[in-house]
Amino acid sequence: MRPIRLPEPPSGGMETPEIFAGGGGGANVVRRAVLIDNGSPGSKNQCLGLARALGLADNLTLYRVTRPRGGINEWLHFLPISLHKFIDEVLRQFFRNTRFAPVVQGRKPFRVPNGGSVGLSSVLEADVKRIVVVARDTFEKEGPTLVVACGRDTISYSSLIRKLASDNVFVIQHPRSHLDRFDLVVTPRHDYYALTASGQQEVPRLFRRWITPQEPPGRNVVLTVGALHQADSAALRLAAIAWHDELAPLPKPLLIVNIGGPTRNCKYGVDLSRQLITSLYNVLDSCGSVRISFSMRTPQKVSDIIFKEFDGHPKIYIWDGEEPNPHMGHLAWADAFVITADSISMLSEACSTGKPVYVIGTEHCKWKFSAFHKALRERGVVRPFTGLEDISNSWSYPPLNDAIEVATRAREVIAERGWTVG
Repeated sequence: MRPIRLPEPPSGGMETPEIFAGGGGGANVVRRAVLIDNGSPGSKNQCLGLARALGLADNLTLYRVTRPRGGINEWLHFLPISLHKFIDEVLRQFFRNTRFAPVVQGRKPFRVPNGGSVGLSSVLEADVKRIVVVARDTFEKEGPTLVVACGRDTISYSSLIRKLASDNVFVIQHPRSHLDRFDLVVTPRHDYYALTASGQQEVPRLFRRWITPQEPPGRNVVLTVGALHQADSAALRLAAIAWHDELAPLPKPLLIVNIGGPTRNCKYGVDLSRQLITSLYNVLDSCGSVRISFSMRTPQKVSDIIFKEFDGHPKIYIWDGEEPNPHMGHLAWADAFVITADSISMLSEACSTGKPVYVIGTEHCKWKFSAFHKALRERGVVRPFTGLEDISNSWSYPPLNDAIEVATRAREVIAERGWTVG
């Protein structure tokens, strides 16, 4: 059996890296975390990824900020979430069971989640007062609380928590404006694309004041290459064990293909699926096996074309979306990846493995997506997928370790307050 190549946390030897070492005692040690996401898998994954890197994954509470859904609510998502919820409550009281009454609808299953589960059995609806009361009440007994939030709708919640309990919490957020409301801000470098020379050329001067951020990152801003996630070396080793019986016997090299979906700045359709099919056929001779997965954003017409073309092919397996999800197993056992250019999260995860990552569809991307892909190319962590590749010819690079680097900076800033992370 070929060895599984997994990235190791940075360390000078076999001892535990300094970033994972606890320290201190009493009320000055951060031992618990509150995570707030906006309901998207990517948002939750980033929060959990940072909590894992800080060693707090076993003592956290996950909250979620959810907008009303169904009916007229689908037209109100542009509003600030507090106003949206207020209008929803008024409509519920006024119209009762009319067609205006919001209908809560379930989310479509996410077929390729960003990262894996950490065993969370339930997610609570975010409640600022409750979080503040708990943080204050447990400060002397358990120490400060780390609050990590991700997503536009979580900004007002985390900002208010910091305002009401600034002596008891340390807040990390991911906004693009009013950054002084938080102790630490984590954001990809490409979110500052609007301030670069190329970005300035793409935005008419009249509209530049409406583009955020408007100022260079300050001292409380940590810039990453990609998105934070949970696919660290420990998680991948566990996944390798869990998926050994299914994935280890597959003929090598194993090529994993993750297909996302078009976005505002990365638009494509069936043209990309046909391009992918042609390129996959061209590299099949150099592959032992191929496994394909789709994301929640994959258009039905794209997945239908892929299914119709490869269903029943002896070398190709297409995951049908049923549990258990093999995503973490794929990250652990893959020899190489092909990923559509629209997914920053999936690319970030794959690039943390140190294995070959091929990208398809970058020509369809613009704005900050182009800056992200350029950064990956300059680091040598991705190559374009053309169909001319020999998948059996492996190559490597220093894996991306954004979560570790952010955790290091977070510990430094927390230490400036006289606290440590235990």
